[in-house]
Amino acid sequence: MATDQGKQTSDAAGSHPRAAVVFNPSKQGVNALRDAVARAEQRQEFAPTMWIETTEDDPGKGMAREAVEAGVDFVLVAGGDGTVRAVAAGLRDTGVPMGIVPLGTGNLFARNLGIPVNDLDDAVVLAFSGIDHAVDVIVADISRPDGSDESHVSLVLAGIGIDATMIANTNPELKKRVGWLAYVDAGIRAIPASKPYRAVHRIDGGRHHRSRVSSILVANLGYLPGNLDLIPDAEIDDGRLDVVVLQPRNAFGWLLIWRKVAWENRVLRKSALGRQFIDLTGGNKRQHIVYLRGRSVEIGIDGAPEEFEIDGDEFGRVAAATFTVSPASLIVRVAR
Repeated sequence: MATDQGKQTSDAAGSHPRAAVVFNPSKQGVNALRDAVARAEQRQEFAPTMWIETTEDDPGKGMAREAVEAGVDFVLVAGGDGTVRAVAAGLRDTGVPMGIVPLGTGNLFARNLGIPVNDLDDAVVLAFSGIDHAVDVIVADISRPDGSDESHVSLVLAGIGIDATMIANTNPELKKRVGWLAYVDAGIRAIPASKPYRAVHRIDGGRHHRSRVSSILVANLGYLPGNLDLIPDAEIDDGRLDVVVLQPRNAFGWLLIWRKVAWENRVLRKSALGRQFIDLTGGNKRQHIVYLRGRSVEIGIDGAPEEFEIDGDEFGRVAAATFTVSPASLIVRVAR
């Protein structure tokens, strides 16, 4: 339900642009946000902003649609990754731009786009004065163990397997205190107890591939907190999905995956000499981590359902999933 909308006069609507703020009232910083938005309104000569709170039943999708129906010029979403994802679902294919003020712990989408995650004022300024950039969205159609089907969107990365188990096991109190570092604690606990599962996947309706995997990740972006470049070639506006298949055979395999992500991707791939070194040492041939790319990927699980996550949030267990790219369907405000 909208709050603090005020009276939208025909004069204001006709002569000045207007923004809407969709915000999670449970997050800290809402009062500072109101002050920052008021200053931006004055600088940019905007009409009074429409303020809409999210609810437990609707984290933002319906609020975004309400703002679009009100005819606002852009929607600023203030909250964590879940709120950002829900508002993006409501704005997809509408042509209405989305600005972001990160108020969560992970803020994966904002970090990948270079949006300030520790400066509320700068994020608001960027939302009001940045440029519009069309980006891709991942659509995940999943099947639950009970046979029901659901559809969700992902902005950064969705995964089936150990990554989702790690997120499901993250201590919520620790996450509040230390942010994304809580995932490290969960990973240390989850990996030794993890067991591979059998899956079949295919890209763009091609040949089926069967393998034992620890996780299959489908990504729009590849940068993770902690300076980890999981998928260095991932681009948010290329109309493609990046798929990562993790299939370590043992603890040594996990060490090789860590070396790949933390050393090869982050350091060696940044230079021509480093890339030559990777080729000479067979870095691109290691099968403990496999990179694929396409417009869609179908994943079926042989056996018990596996944990599923989207953008760092747990989404329960799934028996199968199909991911497709929705090219250039979301407009985001980014730095000039």
